[in-house]
Amino acid sequence: MAAITFEAVGKTFRRAGADVPAVERVDLAVAEKEFVAVVGPSGCGKTTCLRLAAGFEFPTAGFVKVDGRPVTAPGPDRAVVFQQFALFPWKTVFDNIALGLRNKGVPKAERQERVTRLIALMNLQGYEGAFPHELSGGMQQRVAIARAYVLDPDVLLMDEPFGALDAQTRVMMQEELVRLARINPRTVLFITHSVEEAVYLADRVAVMTRRPGRIKEIVDVGSVRLADKWGTYERIEDVMDLESFVHLRTRIWRSLREEKSVDGQ
Repeated sequence: MAAITFEAVGKTFRRAGADVPAVERVDLAVAEKEFVAVVGPSGCGKTTCLRLAAGFEFPTAGFVKVDGRPVTAPGPDRAVVFQQFALFPWKTVFDNIALGLRNKGVPKAERQERVTRLIALMNLQGYEGAFPHELSGGMQQRVAIARAYVLDPDVLLMDEPFGALDAQTRVMMQEELVRLARINPRTVLFITHSVEEAVYLADRVAVMTRRPGRIKEIVDVGSVRLADKWGTYERIEDVMDLESFVHLRTRIWRSLREEKSVDGQ
């Protein structure tokens, strides 16, 4: 059974007295522990799809399901990581990560064990007592990801989580996410504007049309990664030099360029 399914999903917003369709007839299935990245022109409805999966918005047509059940509200089975770190500035790294567990009434000893394990996994040892303003952007985003992982969600929804980072930090976080996915895999729906990021991270890349967004095509990256043994490379620059990576990146860029050309941009 697919962990996330979009079945003929449409979403229309009411703005200034007029109906504005954001997405229409979106069909997409993300399997358990699969990493799917979504790319598309600006305003095509990528984030709308993520918000529908999170239960922050509701479709005006079709269904969004998680493990076969329609999404009717946010839930503990899904965790969201946003572009902005959204950390509480008055709480330490430890307390920011532990907040969700505290709200769920998890006993103190278990909270301590789970948060300590995630801090080690995210290479944040020594910063447990630090406040967000004392951390770099990349470290703040690691705290945000740890806060999502510590709740042990089935599904991780990531909305351009590295978009606010500088180029070097973004590369480091991409490598960190690949490492984390190997150690502690989750079902991931990942929204990004970066084709390179999508190809590097994802098992499959879903390309959306211009608004109202539909799934134009789905590009299989995982089988190419296995064939070329991408997993043996530790640095993103080594992967980006591979002929297969360049081919996939070019294919997706051309698909996106067609959408912009049709849109007159």
